[in-house]
Amino acid sequence: MKHHEVEILDAKTREKLCFLDKVEPHATIADIKNMFTKSHPQWYPARQSLRLEPKGRSLKDEDILQNLPVGTTATLYFRDLGAQVSWVTVFLTEYAGPLVIYLLFYFRVPFIYGPKYDFITSRHSVVHLACICHSFHYIKRLLETLFVHRFSHGTMPFRNIFKNCMYYWGFAAWMAYYINHPLYTPPAFGEHQVKLAVIIFLFCQLGNFSIHIALRNLRPAGSKTRKIPFPTRNPFTWLFLLVSCPNYTYEVGSWMGFALMTQCLPVALFSLVGFIQMTIWAKGKHRSYLKEFRDYPRLRSPIVPFVL
Repeated sequence: MKHHEVEILDAKTREKLCFLDKVEPHATIADIKNMFTKSHPQWYPARQSLRLEPKGRSLKDEDILQNLPVGTTATLYFRDLGAQVSWVTVFLTEYAGPLVIYLLFYFRVPFIYGPKYDFITSRHSVVHLACICHSFHYIKRLLETLFVHRFSHGTMPFRNIFKNCMYYWGFAAWMAYYINHPLYTPPAFGEHQVKLAVIIFLFCQLGNFSIHIALRNLRPAGSKTRKIPFPTRNPFTWLFLLVSCPNYTYEVGSWMGFALMTQCLPVALFSLVGFIQMTIWAKGKHRSYLKEFRDYPRLRSPIVPFVL
């Protein structure tokens, strides 16, 4: 068996960081990262980005050395991704925050609305219903993170956790402040509007959960296998016939229902910002599906059927 030599250079300075001798041709990028860590322990595998060009794309961990466009002496370029944190930790932190923050406003703890209203519950039933729906949503997300989601990437940059938490926690506080405010007024069309909103919210929550289960079943545990998602016997998954990311479609629908239920401007703005962000993600995933699978259904749109 003919072995390879791998030279690893700093992508910025071109300084030689490591030289690996007698690397087996069927070694993966993940194997090379582990070898590199032995000489540079401060750069653990999740922190490494190895690429063929200084400004090229990062190679995947499962890429095999002999399949790359390199000779028996390969030059790879290293870039430090910075401190990493697991996706599970990020999601748990993101979702636990809004759950707790909202409840602080709901129970009207001291120093929020003034001593006169400390621990005095609202007289409007929609306020209590909104708290139940909001709590249900984030408890569902926490449980899905622990028991449903399978992540293709194990980590993300540690700095991102602050940005993500500011978004979720900040909007949760803004929404909760107005919905639980002593001067809050119920929706203009009363119970009929609230009932319709609850139906939309629950329908979309069930749909979102159904899509997450379907996506989970596509990927065996410990695998990074990607397959085309198709509808199952569950009617909520039939939206796969029309969009690539129905989990985002249902998520946006849930927040639209919550906005209709509370008739609160901060909720509407959160729904709009979330829709914009999820549209960007959905378009990216849609492009990836089209690029990776030649037989990918052309009828599908990224997030909104026939529109977007």
